[in-house]
Amino acid sequence: MTTTQAIVTRGARRTPAQRSRRRVEPIYYWFLIPTVVLFTLAITVPAVIGIFFSFTNSIGIGTWKFTGFTNYIALFSDPLILQSYLFTIGFSIVTVIAVNIIALLLAVGLTSRIRIKTGLRTIFVIPMVISGIIIAFVFNFLFSNSLPAFGNLTGIPFLQQSILANPDWAWVGIVIVTAWQAIPGSLLIYMAGILAIPGDVYEAASIDGATKRQQLVRITVPLIFGYVVINVILGFKGFLNAYDIIKGLTNGGPGTSTSSIAMTIVGGLTSGDYAYQMANATIFFVITILIALVQLAATRGRSAL
Repeated sequence: MTTTQAIVTRGARRTPAQRSRRRVEPIYYWFLIPTVVLFTLAITVPAVIGIFFSFTNSIGIGTWKFTGFTNYIALFSDPLILQSYLFTIGFSIVTVIAVNIIALLLAVGLTSRIRIKTGLRTIFVIPMVISGIIIAFVFNFLFSNSLPAFGNLTGIPFLQQSILANPDWAWVGIVIVTAWQAIPGSLLIYMAGILAIPGDVYEAASIDGATKRQQLVRITVPLIFGYVVINVILGFKGFLNAYDIIKGLTNGGPGTSTSSIAMTIVGGLTSGDYAYQMANATIFFVITILIALVQLAATRGRSAL
């Protein structure tokens, strides 16, 4: 009995190697703790403070008092706020679709057997490294001066007036410029996904008689679906926070037709509506989280790379 108990006890003990594998190395905490502290001070604490003041009548300075859900109730009856949400969500959906379709087609072309693909890759990546506000000012000049001059010269009525001055079409100009800057990032991700597909797959498909279009639809797209998920989530998140390009192109105009949520929040914070816009920012944060959860739930099980 004593021998059996000794064997069982000795077998249950962990070896030094097992103990070392389970123990976290102290160096990891040196990387983790500063990051957590900085994130808490720069993100979490300001967010909590902002949510707290959204229940007050604070203007950002001076005295304040609690007003309960007054700011939140007022938001749902504010036409300017509702219009900014409709514009931002609609703009984000259209831009995500346009960016991913164009980026995917470019990625397919730039990974094919063409002679100048290296040079073209460099050219198409350039917009990604240019500041958004600079891009906005350049395109503002093109839309407001160059294109109308070309329209007057050629007699094309549609081009004779700046698209940015038309409240019904200004959003199209914003989509064009935003997509122009965002396509390179999605392009690089798609190229990485396509280059990771084994060449034997395409050779087998060619032997079976599959055309290039069939290979794209039935091989390339399904095998890079995880990369599509990444681009959609990152793109939608970025476009919901659109600010600099819209600021440089239209400044939210004509009128308030292209005012995004971010512009509305920043504009309110600088005009004395601190608590009101903090409530707006809180609702925007909740909506963003819900959208992210819906995206993850819709792609669960298919997003693994």
